[in-house]
Amino acid sequence: MKLTPRLALLLTLPPLMWAGNAVVGRLVASSVPPLLLNALRWSLAFVLLAPLARGLYAQRGELLRRWRYFAVVGFLGMGCYNALQYQALHSSTPMNVTLIAASLPVWMLAIGALLFGVMPSPRQLLGALLSLAGVALVIARGELAALAHIQFLPGDMLMLLAIFSWALYSWLLARPPRFLRSEMQGEQRPNWNWAELLMAQLVFGLAFAGSMAGLEQWHGAAPVAWGPGLALALVYVAIGPSLIAYRCWGLGVAEAGPSLAAFFGNLTPVFAALMSAAMLGEWPQPYHGAAFALIAAGIAVSARR
Repeated sequence: MKLTPRLALLLTLPPLMWAGNAVVGRLVASSVPPLLLNALRWSLAFVLLAPLARGLYAQRGELLRRWRYFAVVGFLGMGCYNALQYQALHSSTPMNVTLIAASLPVWMLAIGALLFGVMPSPRQLLGALLSLAGVALVIARGELAALAHIQFLPGDMLMLLAIFSWALYSWLLARPPRFLRSEMQGEQRPNWNWAELLMAQLVFGLAFAGSMAGLEQWHGAAPVAWGPGLALALVYVAIGPSLIAYRCWGLGVAEAGPSLAAFFGNLTPVFAALMSAAMLGEWPQPYHGAAFALIAAGIAVSARR
């Protein structure tokens, strides 16, 4: 596969947007509760996506027949993952959050083996160990000897839970289990485009996100500090990480394949480190660089044929 400027742009924009999502989430942490931020993000994305998903409205019966499946993936991908990430940013840093997120291949292998019977190769296991070492380095703040007495930050643990939910979500997109498949035997899947497929998930994911935000408010969450900065942040997280990144990543992976795309996905911690330094004054430490090197090495080893 030849890496053209167009393909490089398609695969670079998503990690840039996702890094910005982590930094923006940290910036507005004191202005809006995390679960409400997640609900507002997907509400705005729903409004913006609606004109692009017109084909879904004419096939409501197809959506209703598959409601269990889309309810599960909507809950994991939109109701859980981003909400947990925003909560993690209240007690962790964007660099830590994105580095922990870079361990996604580890959890993909584990869930594939445990739940779907897809056993990893020895090379993939080696890559997983390298990635886990990188995550351990982040959690230990560069002091691996302290792992025996480590006290996990709540944000780090929440991000690990978020990555687990995203890995399960990804597997369900590729291999829905029998009990979540359509009851219509021999039925072909609807010919939905990317916007319609995302909207099918969002219909249910937004309901979960809104319900959790309501519970958060009921339990006495801090009031929202509205202002131009928060409004701009909401526009960014609804358009950039939600719509632009999803579309570019889909096009890039379809053209380049997942192996090459994985290397670009691990640019997210690099972009997050640069943005954090510029916008938050949180400069990367040497262990951040070492952790990124281990995680990238794990991806490179597991992706090689």
